Amino acid sequence: MTLVERPTSPETRAPRPPMGTLILARLGMERGLSEEAVLAGTTVTLADLENPDIEVAAETETAVIRNLAGAAGAGATWGLDAGCRFHVTTFGIWGFALVSAPTVRAAVEIGLRWIDLTYALTAPFADVDEHGDLRMTFRTPPETDEVARFVLQRDMAAVQTILQEVLGRDARFLRVTFNQVPEPGTVDRFTEVFGVTPEFGAPANTVVFAPDIVDTRLPQADEHTTALAQAQCRAMLDRRHTRPGLAGQVRDLVVARLRDVPTATEIASALNVSERTLRRRLADEDTSVRKLVDEVRATLAAEFLSSGSLTIAEIAERLGYVEVSSFSQAFRRWHGVSARQYVAAAAT
Repeated sequence: MTLVERPTSPETRAPRPPMGTLILARLGMERGLSEEAVLAGTTVTLADLENPDIEVAAETETAVIRNLAGAAGAGATWGLDAGCRFHVTTFGIWGFALVSAPTVRAAVEIGLRWIDLTYALTAPFADVDEHGDLRMTFRTPPETDEVARFVLQRDMAAVQTILQEVLGRDARFLRVTFNQVPEPGTVDRFTEVFGVTPEFGAPANTVVFAPDIVDTRLPQADEHTTALAQAQCRAMLDRRHTRPGLAGQVRDLVVARLRDVPTATEIASALNVSERTLRRRLADEDTSVRKLVDEVRATLAAEFLSSGSLTIAEIAERLGYVEVSSFSQAFRRWHGVSARQYVAAAAT
């Protein structure tokens, strides 16, 4: 069984549609919280979230999760409840691409390829475990224990929900593991959601697919449809990665000088603003010169590798790295895997 890991891109925290945050807000209000309590620390209202034409920052969604986790208290399973509300249709064209994939294995690969179009905050990836079974692993987000617990519950339960909607209500994982330990009295809810009792206190957060479903043809499989859906996913992701405003101008300057990336001072001079103003305005757009340089390099590195037209050494040189080892370290930081593993995954 080949590696099917598709690392997330540097835009995992890019602005996203409001539906994910709206689902969370409604959950909190159903549990007795006021709109003000649910949306504390954000600049949006419930009416804003009900407008499908806007986008919200990932930080807004995370702020709502912090509010819910704080209100729920230790040991709560609100994250599981939230994950059960993230249906295939919640994700738009991304969900359509999954449903029309030929097999579960292909759906996992497609889902991870376009993961930035979802609401995932756990940077999931897929590989093959020691038993030869297809496994998805979810990274613990850098948050407090309560918030990380909520996010992991939500993202992993959402995958369970999607699996059942794609294959049928009886579809279950072979194994589920969490690196956290639940509070007494909550295990039954985990078993109810996943259909199996997870292993807690494990080395990683994982869901393992039963071997008999991995290569089974999906009920709505259609290669032409999933190809069209993926083309739309690519177009949506390209639009999302095209930064407007000052950040877009900085990005253009960086792209124009990849081998000799301009400094913040040089960029400020080219844009006829002071360096202090440049930093402040970029901060207002939730970014910085360093983040934009990383974003450009990470995106182009992935595209160069996928094209197969350049060696790793040539890509490193083109992106301004004197040493291939420095580029390799940066690539692993951006994508969570080595450049060679990325190439192998792209070939599957």
